Order: sequence, then C-alpha cells, then structure tokens
Amino acid sequence: LCCECGQFHLLLDNHLYNFQDEVDDELICHICLQPLLQPMDTPCGHTYCFKCLENFMQEYNFCPMDRKKLSFQQCHKSSLLVRNLLDKLVVSCPFKAECQQTMQRCELEAHLQNRCPGYKKYKSELQRKKNPISKGKEEPPAKAETNTPKDPEVPSGGSSLVAESSAAAVVSLGTAEPGLVNPAFEETEEGESSMQKYLPQRTSLVAETTTIEIHREDPEEELGMRIVGGKDTPLGNVVVQEVLRDSVIAADGRIAPGDHILEVNGVNISSVTHCQAVSFLRHPGPVLHLMVLQEKGFSNKTAQQDSTAAPNKEVIHVTLIKRDRSEPLGIKLIRKTDEAGIFILDLLEGGLAAKNGKLSRNDRVLSINGQDLRQGTPEAAAQIIQTTESRVNFVILRQPGVQLSDPVEDGSTSNSSSSSNGGSPVHHRRRLDQTHYRRKSTYQKGYVSHEKTVAIKKEPKESLGMTIGGGRDNKNKLPIYVTSVQPIGCLFRDGRIKRGDVLLSINGIDLTHLNYYEAVSALKSNAASHSVVLKALEILSLNSPEPSLDIKEPGFSWSPLWITWLGLPSYLHCCQDIVLTKGNLESWGFSIVGGFEESKGNQPFFIKTIVPGTPAFRDRKLKCGDEIVAVNGVPAVGMSNSELIPMLKEQRNKVTLTVVSWPGSLV
Repeated sequence: LCCECGQFHLLLDNHLYNFQDEVDDELICHICLQPLLQPMDTPCGHTYCFKCLENFMQEYNFCPMDRKKLSFQQCHKSSLLVRNLLDKLVVSCPFKAECQQTMQRCELEAHLQNRCPGYKKYKSELQRKKNPISKGKEEPPAKAETNTPKDPEVPSGGSSLVAESSAAAVVSLGTAEPGLVNPAFEETEEGESSMQKYLPQRTSLVAETTTIEIHREDPEEELGMRIVGGKDTPLGNVVVQEVLRDSVIAADGRIAPGDHILEVNGVNISSVTHCQAVSFLRHPGPVLHLMVLQEKGFSNKTAQQDSTAAPNKEVIHVTLIKRDRSEPLGIKLIRKTDEAGIFILDLLEGGLAAKNGKLSRNDRVLSINGQDLRQGTPEAAAQIIQTTESRVNFVILRQPGVQLSDPVEDGSTSNSSSSSNGGSPVHHRRRLDQTHYRRKSTYQKGYVSHEKTVAIKKEPKESLGMTIGGGRDNKNKLPIYVTSVQPIGCLFRDGRIKRGDVLLSINGIDLTHLNYYEAVSALKSNAASHSVVLKALEILSLNSPEPSLDIKEPGFSWSPLWITWLGLPSYLHCCQDIVLTKGNLESWGFSIVGGFEESKGNQPFFIKTIVPGTPAFRDRKLKCGDEIVAVNGVPAVGMSNSELIPMLKEQRNKVTLTVVSWPGSLV
C-alpha cells in the first residue's frame, strides 16, 4: 500500500486518487488519461505526467500527441501555476469505510499519516499480523545482521576509510561510542573486559570519501536536500539530514542522509559556519563538485600497507595531561584500508586534544606512551589511553603543510565531567513526567529570541498581508511562523512583524498548539476586526547579518535556517518518543555530541551520525541533527558525555529516546 496516496500500485507507477469532480481536459495526461502528476511540458506544447513521459521516452523518440521528434532532456517542469491548480484538485480519502473526508490532492499524504482513522487501522492490523511471528522469539544477533540489506556501493573518488569503533569525538578513547560496535571493549556482566571472548568477531566501521559531480539543467534549481551542523554548532561538520523526493540530489542517487559534506567546488567547508555552508551549497551553477564522507556500515576489512617510510613527512611529539583516568581526550581515530596504522579523523571542539592545539586531522599515530602502534588498531590505542593515569605521550607522523588547529587558552579542563564510580551515573536523577524538557533556550551563542506585542488599527476588510508556514501537523511539529509579509496590507505598513517571526497569539487566541489550517482559520477570523493584537517571537542574530538569512536567493522558497530553530525557548519544543530495539551483540547505531562542558556550560545533545545497517538506521525515525532531551524519561540537561554514554550502554535491548527534531536548512 502506497503511504502517499493510500492505494495499491506498482512502485514505478503513478499514484492513484479518487477525484470528487470531473477534471478539466486541459489538466489530463494523454498517456495515462488521468489528472497530471508532476507535469512536464514538451517543446511542442503538450503536457504529460513525469513518469508517463519518462516511460514512453524509453521506447520512443517522438511526442505521443503530434509525433514530433522529442528527447526527454528537452522537456521541463510545468509552471508553478499549473502545478498549484493540480494540487488543489479535490480528492476523497481511499479508506471510505472509516473516513469520508475530502481534501485537496496535496493534503492527502499528511491526512493519511496524521489524521486518517482508516489508515491507522490498516497499519495496526499489519503490525498485528507481523507480531505473532516474532513474539517471544528473539532472533539470533548474527541472523539479524545478515538480514540487513546492504547499502549500494558508491564509486570511490578518494580514499576508503575504516573508522574503528573506538571512541568517537564525543567520548573518551576508552569508551565505545553508542553508535559504534566495539566488542573488544564490551563489558561482561561480571564487569571484566571480554576482549579475548569477542576478538574473533571484531568488526570495523567502513567509511569512504568520494567526489560526486552533480549536473543541473537549470543552474539555479535547488539541490533538494536539508543540511545541519557547522563549526558554530556542537555537530562541527556539515551533515546531510534529508534528501527530498524528486530532487536533483535524489535523481543522482549517490548522496544519502548522514553523509558529511567536506568540500563544495574545491572549497573546504569542514570548518565554516552553518550559514556559510548554506551559502556555498546554494551557489548557482550547472555543475557542482561535492566531496563527501559516507559511512557504509560494518566490515571485517584490515589494513596491510605501511607508509612510515614515505618522504617529506615530519615526526612530532605531543603530550596531553589528563586530570584523572576517566577524562576524555576528545579524539576520533580511524584506520585506512590502503594504509597500516591509526589516523586522527576528528577533534572534538572544546576537548582536551583540541585545547592543546598540537594534534591535527589526518595525523598518523606512531606510538602512545612508548608502545609501537605502526601496525596497531584504534582499539589498542584506546586501551593504552584508558589505563593511563595522567600523561599521554603521542608520537605522530604529519605531512608538512597540514594546517594545525588554533591553540586555545592554556588549561586542562575536561570536555566532560567525570561520572560517579561504579554503576550508572544517573540513578540519583528524578524521572520527570512532562511534555517539555527545560534547557537554556539561548545556548546557541549566535541567536537570541525576543518576544514582542504588536497592536494594529485597520479597516475591517483590510488584509493582514502575510503568509505563514509550520503547524503542529507538520512532520517536524513546528510552531506557526511568518514566511512572507506582502507589500500590501497593514502588517507591511506597520513594519514590526517580519519574515521568520514565530506567531504566539492573535487577539489573545493561542496559536502555538494549532495545526496549519487551524492557524489560518484563526488569523482570518480575527483579521476581520478593527484592531488586531499579535504576539510574536523574533529570533535575532547577535553576529553580523548573513546574506543567506536575509536574501531570498533565486530558485529557493524561503524557510528558516536550521540554526535559527535552536534559539527557540523550550516551551515551543514539541517532543516525540522514539523507541529503538536491538539484539544482544548489536549497538544502537548512532553517535552523539554535546553535553555539559566546563568551558561552555550546558549544551544540548545532538545526533551526529547514524550508521547503516544498525537499529537506529532501520527504524528511520531518528535523524542527524535531532536533539536528545531525555533517555527513558530521564532528562539529559546538565549531563556530560561521560554520564550519558554509560546510560545508553546500560540499555541492553530497548531504549526510549525523547527528541526534538528541527528541519535542516534547505539547499
């Protein structure tokens, strides 16, 4: 059953709809004889459905109507006016027995997903049929792993990395990241290291860097993906959150959610702000060159080749001083498939290594505390660091010209506070039963929210003159916000309500919990009066204005940047619970960044990566950039990495994550 139209059809066929009224012949596709879907215009003036025309052109080279010579590349999307007319065609819900509602065609998918009792009943029955098969029977972990569909191979345009499961940038090198399997350091029930027990099953996380060339017929057409992250956020890197259906990126098929974008047209964006990354990716052009890092899942690959004798490299000695054994260094180590040894992939901003400023990305670790690691693994390095009380002495090999990270003020403060000895560090925390989890609303240093009340006198028939977006029926459950203020109407004349403002109330009527259509109705009914009082929240940038914030770039419909949502107060957050389940030998499949740091105070926890083939990946609900506000009902605010990581590891087969999900910036 198709989740968009609620009817059965082949995957490659058009959606099916029950239209209420007779549709004008001008809006009919003359291939399928149905109202047009994703209409495409030919140079000879005819219009067909995208899929109909695409399938037809695979066998013929002429227009179906006048038989003039034609190629699919000559065709283009129909005008916005035509697409809007088609989207407004009235259809009825396909689940007639339980639901008799009618709506515009463009509203049907949201209706099915959020409001239709018939579709809900169908999903429940489907789930009930599946459950008896697996009820009470836990599949062997090995079987669960082999049944996981493999990701398609991506042509490699760069080196293939094997990212080991020791310590992401968010945890100490001696603690396995919750998203990365680290059987060599998994704790047994007796609390002893089980390295020998699991060593034969050891796996590595494979990641590849590759260069992808994207072609656009229209140089100003949007790529069709949402991004999160940037150096001014806890995520650090720029990460793809979502690829939009039927977009340029989706048609290319090589970029997926979770990919890290390293370069755009030869420009390194791994150390730029979120706004700068958006600007680079929105730059128009017929060809776009992207270098991305893609995690491919787990593999048993090992490194063979040694390159310590390579010329033009220098050996550097670096000493990091831990205050105690449990203090994290804030380093992520990997190994490469084509080169032996261990390499530094990432340094956590604010971590001990980043503050020291002497280690750099792509450094090769030759030894730690005198122990030779030229043929070593990240697990071995993790064990050495984990057992070190204070001084960690690195000998590294570096290619001359590699840029060092900027040194930070002298000091050895940890990037996470130490947890209590033994057991879970959070047992003393009180479980809160509430919808909203409080956190400092303005933690994002670049933005602050300001509430304002705007009272306007107007003529009864005069329009407010604004358009809105969001609504709690939106898949991200956004508050209502202003998408434009038209150059007609009283709001434009008044000048105080601006694009991007979050609307809180109109004439005392609360708008914060309404869906889109309820908000439109409330605004229209109250706009008929002589006076209107609007309460709104304005999100202000504390830095100099970014062009991508204030200018509607050609070809892009305006929507707020992901980073601006992070400044909203917690009472406007709409939390959702995501329940993950796993086998005994699986990991959850995600990594996190953020948490309490002495130098920065409390920062939210964010999902940074989701590993293919893992429970988090298969569940499909968790996204990169999501904020974790609670684990099993226990608020995460005030926790450090060294507190939250053990808590996640304690959950053997099931965990409930309470998250806030903001849509990434559209590029």
